[in-house]
Amino acid sequence: MARGVFPCGLLRKHLSVHQARFSYLHMRYLFFSWLAVFVGSWIVYVKYSSYTELCRGHDCKNSICDKYRRGVVDGSACSSLCEKGTLVLGKCFTATPSSQVYSGTWGDLEGVIKCQMEDGPSDVAGERESRREAAAFNQPTKGTSVEKFREMIVTHLKATVGDQSNLAELATRVLGSADANKDRRISLPEARATWALLQLNEFLLAVVLQDKGHTPRLLGFCGDLYVMEKVPSSPLYGLRLPWLLEALVPAGLRRSMDQWFTPSWPHRAKISIGLLELVEDVFHGSAGSFLMCDVSAASFGHSEQHDFRLTDAQHVVPEAVFRRSIRQRHCNADRDCLYGADCFTSCDLTKHRCTPEVSRPNLAKACRTLQDYILRGAPADVSGELEKQLDACMALTGSAEHMEMEHSLVLNNLKTLLWNKISHNKDS
Repeated sequence: MARGVFPCGLLRKHLSVHQARFSYLHMRYLFFSWLAVFVGSWIVYVKYSSYTELCRGHDCKNSICDKYRRGVVDGSACSSLCEKGTLVLGKCFTATPSSQVYSGTWGDLEGVIKCQMEDGPSDVAGERESRREAAAFNQPTKGTSVEKFREMIVTHLKATVGDQSNLAELATRVLGSADANKDRRISLPEARATWALLQLNEFLLAVVLQDKGHTPRLLGFCGDLYVMEKVPSSPLYGLRLPWLLEALVPAGLRRSMDQWFTPSWPHRAKISIGLLELVEDVFHGSAGSFLMCDVSAASFGHSEQHDFRLTDAQHVVPEAVFRRSIRQRHCNADRDCLYGADCFTSCDLTKHRCTPEVSRPNLAKACRTLQDYILRGAPADVSGELEKQLDACMALTGSAEHMEMEHSLVLNNLKTLLWNKISHNKDS
């Protein structure tokens, strides 16, 4: 009889241990499920809070339309934005509160709508002051003639891009943009809107590089809100993920994913040549000298024909403006002398002021951006030489003697190497 009881007791003991183990696993599952829900909810809350804080396009539109209705500003997009409702803000791509960026539709056209917020921060003191003045829309004053306005434009261009031989031509382009309704007259609201736009790096660059094809076309404006042509492929490479996934995908995995979603190598070579040509045009070119202070894939794109486009030019700064402004910045260390993401200068500790000389030229930063983009999948007969040329390019410094000559030599070598490889390719 004892032999019959023993297995039953053993079974009960086994069931008890099993139930305890199941209960432990169940509790652990519930705990980690709760933790995942909590962390996920926290990420969603933080991201949503950031989104609502950044994306203030509705406020920007209301402010501009109020000024339009009061006759302070005018422009080719004002009626569509403020009266007809045919210019519509879409998805928000804003990265900084001071510069609102949205996809948008204007009738049958697709574009990118950009609007400046009056209370946003600025990297450089002089730029902050010019934006504050522009936001007031009080220039030019009432009674200013068109010729006087032209003189204002020429003086401003001379102070930003330098004493170029084509200043008169550039001023004519600006005046052409000011005549929004094409009635061959420039009203005071049109002039004030144009003057405000002229303080923005992106608008200025679109004017001076109008015949180069590196920047999207300006489709229209209202005050300092403006609509640019949509670039089909932007950023330069990689995927645009929903904002929630952006937070969850690890940086290493994201980089690997981005590398695979790129055009074929000949097309990448063509796009890379376009970026090198932009660097050539803004480095002591006929339109003056500019510093590229955010040379990242997010600032660039390309057309369906794989023609390079600069999609975000707010950190492409006239060198003369940068030098005047950075000298005014107080500093205690070199890290205090940074503009945008890429323009470093050094700190003069005797004066506690930033020096005006950038440590790395535009070309070195462009080659750093192109390194992964153009080396992956490069043909075997050019990959070694291409890597060597990119290394030489990234080693360029702003303080090197004869830098301008070395800059031109490296740039031409890279362009020639890429062009010789793809010139016979009909797809490129």
